[in-house]
Amino acid sequence: MKLYWAPQTRALRVLWLLEEIGRPYELHKLDLRAGAHHTPAFHAINPMEKVPALQDGEATVAESGAIFAYLVEKFPDSGLAPPVGDPLRGKFWQWLFFASANIEAAMTEKAAQVKLPETAAGWGSAARVFGVVEEQLAATPYILGETFSAADVMLASNLNYVLKLLKMFETRPAFDAYLERCRTRPAFLRAVARDSHDA
Repeated sequence: MKLYWAPQTRALRVLWLLEEIGRPYELHKLDLRAGAHHTPAFHAINPMEKVPALQDGEATVAESGAIFAYLVEKFPDSGLAPPVGDPLRGKFWQWLFFASANIEAAMTEKAAQVKLPETAAGWGSAARVFGVVEEQLAATPYILGETFSAADVMLASNLNYVLKLLKMFETRPAFDAYLERCRTRPAFLRAVARDSHDA
């Protein structure tokens, strides 16, 4: 497997997931400042010309949520998603795509000062997005309950980015405790080290 990646980008969340899975992969660094993502070769892999993107033999996958779905389906023995038939599997998909879609929309709302009626905005509002996440994380250690999953990789990556790195929103005790649990995982620490070392 080859991860098309650039340091200090959203590609870190896929790097973290690959570390959690523990199977061999290689990094293919794209120098975004030099425009390495705007080439015909990379356009064929991801027409949006953004990282991350994954190449696995003849398969190519872009978009973080799709890459996560591909990887947990390919490696069910990783234990990073409830098995097919498990009642929690629907919630797993719900939270995985919630984290990738709604938190970024909340960031856009804040950065661009966009105010839409909650009925018109797919994410409702930033207040609703973070309220829903806080409600769940105040009740359980991980987003699905007691067990860490790939949905936590996505959610914690996005919360870490928006709360700790960008400081766009005020953090909350439930978020701090959750991020502490996630950011001390060995796979996260390895991913951050690799993201920094290979930069």
